[in-house]
Amino acid sequence: MNNQGSSKLAFGLIAAGLGAIAGALSVLFARKESREYIREHSVKGLEFLNETSAKLRERTGGVIEKGRELMSGCCASAEGKSDSATHAEQGKEVH
Repeated sequence: MNNQGSSKLAFGLIAAGLGAIAGALSVLFARKESREYIREHSVKGLEFLNETSAKLRERTGGVIEKGRELMSGCCASAEGKSDSATHAEQGKEVH
């Protein structure tokens, strides 16, 4: 009986060791696959963001230019009004 118990223990230890080695190898391979999966999807995500940002730049380019034109027109007319107002005030003081 003693031989059967010790052989079971030896086989159990060998099986546990092989299981640990197989588990360690599967973790290493899973890591590599996971990194490749993440890398591929991150590249796809970056491409999508670049395309989306380019589309947004195209769409907003015209709007920004129109806004700048409107603001420059408003600012120029406001500056003109302030200049004429200061001239009028100076004219009143001088007279």
